Amino acid sequence: MQRRPNIVMVAETIYGLGIALIFVGMLVILVAVILLFLASVKGRGKLRGGGAIIIGPFPIIFGTDKESVKTILLLSLALTILLVVAMVIFYMLLK
Repeated sequence: MQRRPNIVMVAETIYGLGIALIFVGMLVILVAVILLFLASVKGRGKLRGGGAIIIGPFPIIFGTDKESVKTILLLSLALTILLVVAMVIFYMLLK
C-alpha cells in the first residue's frame, strides 16, 4: 500500500489558501467601510453600490446605478471565467 503525501500537502495548501482569502476579504470589507465612513464625515461621500451573488456559473447582479451595475457585471464575469479556468486546470492536474 503506497501513501500519497503530495495530495495531502496540496489539500492542506488549498485549505490554507482558502482561509487566507476569507481573511483578506474581511479586511477589504473593513477598509471599504472605514473609507466610506471617513468620506461621509468630510461631506464628500455619495452612496452608490452594487453586488453580485454567484451561484455556480450564473451571476445575479444588483446595484443602485448603471455605472455600479456595469462594474459589478465586469467583475463577476471575470470571476466566473477565472473559476472555470481554475476548475479545468485542477481537473487536468488531479485526473
